[in-house]
Amino acid sequence: MQEYLRSTEMIDWNHPEVKKLAKELAFGLDDPVEITRNCFEWVRDEIYHSHDHCMNPITLKASEVLEAGTGYCYAKSHLLAALLRASSIPTGFCYQRLSRDENGEPFCLHGLNAVYLPEIGWHRIDARGNKKSIDAQFNPPEETLAYEIKVEGEADLPEIWGDPLPVIVDVLTKYDNYEDVWENLPDIPLIQKPSFKRS
Repeated sequence: MQEYLRSTEMIDWNHPEVKKLAKELAFGLDDPVEITRNCFEWVRDEIYHSHDHCMNPITLKASEVLEAGTGYCYAKSHLLAALLRASSIPTGFCYQRLSRDENGEPFCLHGLNAVYLPEIGWHRIDARGNKKSIDAQFNPPEETLAYEIKVEGEADLPEIWGDPLPVIVDVLTKYDNYEDVWENLPDIPLIQKPSFKRS
C-alpha cells in the first residue's frame, strides 16, 4: 500500500496547508470511512470545477488546487488523494473514458479516485463537483459516481494508479486557461473493453 500513501511532487500532502486541512477534516475521528467522507465532500463542494465555473488558473499539484480553490476533475482528485494520504488512508487514481457529447467520438478521460477502506476494499469516489445533471455521493459500499458508462467506446478503466497518468500531467502543464484545457482534454485509445473490479 505504500504506493498509495506517498507524498510526491504533485500529491504533496506534506505541504503545510494541505496537512493543516487534513487534520481539520479528520479532527475527532478515528473511522477511515468518516474521514474519507469529510475529505470527499469538502473537495467536491469547496473546490470549484474549472470549466463549470469558468475559472483560472489551471492547477495540478494538490497544494496549488487548495490555494486557488479551483481545478479540473484531475486536479481535484490530486487534492483529495493528498488529504486522504495525509490521514494514512491509501488512495489512488482511476479514470473513465467518456464521450464528450454522449454520442460517441470525440472521447476524453475523466479523473476520479479509489480509496481503500477497511471491510470494503477499493472503493471509487468522484469529487469533480455536482451540478444539475450530476449527483456524486459517498455511500459505501455502493458507488455513486458523476458519470455512468453509456455508449460504445466509453469505459471504466480498471487500473488504480499510484500517480496521475502522464497524459493528464501534460495537459495541465501545457495549457494555462480553462478554455484551452477544455478544447484539449486528454484521451487514450482502448485496447479492450475493461470493467472496474474491486480487489
